[in-house]
Amino acid sequence: MVDSLESLRLAPLTLPPAAPAKAGAVSLELLANVLRWMLRARFIDERLEKLQRQGRIGFHVGALGEEGAILGATAALKADDWIVPCYREFAALLYRGYPLERYLDNVYGNCDDVVQGRQMPDHVTSRALNYLSVSSPVGTQITQATGLAWAAKLKGERRVAAVFFGDGATSSNDFHAALTIAGVHKLPTLFLCRNNHFAISVPTDQQCAASSFAAKGEGYGVLGLKVDGNDVAAVITAVQAARARALAGDGPTLLELDTYRLGGHSTSDDPTRYRSQEEFEAFQAKDPVVRLRETLTQAGAWSEALEADALAQIKTELTQAVGRSEAKAKPPLSSVFHDVYAEMPWHLRAQWREAEAAADRSAEASSVKPEGGQDV
Repeated sequence: MVDSLESLRLAPLTLPPAAPAKAGAVSLELLANVLRWMLRARFIDERLEKLQRQGRIGFHVGALGEEGAILGATAALKADDWIVPCYREFAALLYRGYPLERYLDNVYGNCDDVVQGRQMPDHVTSRALNYLSVSSPVGTQITQATGLAWAAKLKGERRVAAVFFGDGATSSNDFHAALTIAGVHKLPTLFLCRNNHFAISVPTDQQCAASSFAAKGEGYGVLGLKVDGNDVAAVITAVQAARARALAGDGPTLLELDTYRLGGHSTSDDPTRYRSQEEFEAFQAKDPVVRLRETLTQAGAWSEALEADALAQIKTELTQAVGRSEAKAKPPLSSVFHDVYAEMPWHLRAQWREAEAAADRSAEASSVKPEGGQDV
């Protein structure tokens, strides 16, 4: 755990005196709750990867090994704060209260999917929970978060926009634009860089020559801090301090949450092709779930019984939710034509009629029986 945020300071900017400086200030109750959610996230990740391998879902982007950075940061935010995700932060949305079945509806792309099957799996959103839609292109969500923060400042709202992105996104145009604007206007933006040491398959030393990703903030007048992303208490402390600093009018903070991706980039990836077993085992020893479990157990705030109960609960909940989501129908054809314009224009209505007619002709053709009256 870090002793203070000040010891991590890279840019010549200051934290407010009221900001929490000790990682030990995080309560055991909060840490135990975060551990429960980390265990849930890992269980869901492992189950969804199996479902993809079985051909029951098409795709999944997991967060194996990065749960501490994601859920630690989420726990430090308030419900009114915006979360602008990358694509690994599904656990952040569930932590805020999003129903597990509704999340799985998105994974399956069924008729109850909030985005009607138009996005890839794990590209979910919730306006009610201030969780912006996942944006697939690398880095584009960073400028979106800056826009949300600017709107909050103009409206006089006391909330921040916290945006997650990977280390590779710091090389994108949107990273440059977002930090430039946020730095100039002192916007309440929290730039949360999950440095998992790979931009898909490109290691950090081949994509960036800076001393750290946090160091990039200095050129924009943005406070940059490097934090042990596998130390949940340190993550919570750092995000709380950055949030307090933003609301005090002192501007944005770039937090490099140093972690490691224990799994593949996605279920379409084979990480053994570009990293050694020795490297994997070295970082596996720093697993945030194991570290937090040991910390809480030593403090008397966790036990094998508590963990068994937590895992049994999520196993039952997930099994039932998968069964319900898997049984649901696909989105209707008509859904393709809705939510494109506020009011559907005439040419889209015409295309809708043509599509429905084509679908009817296809259904009639497939129902025609061959000579002899036997079913095909």
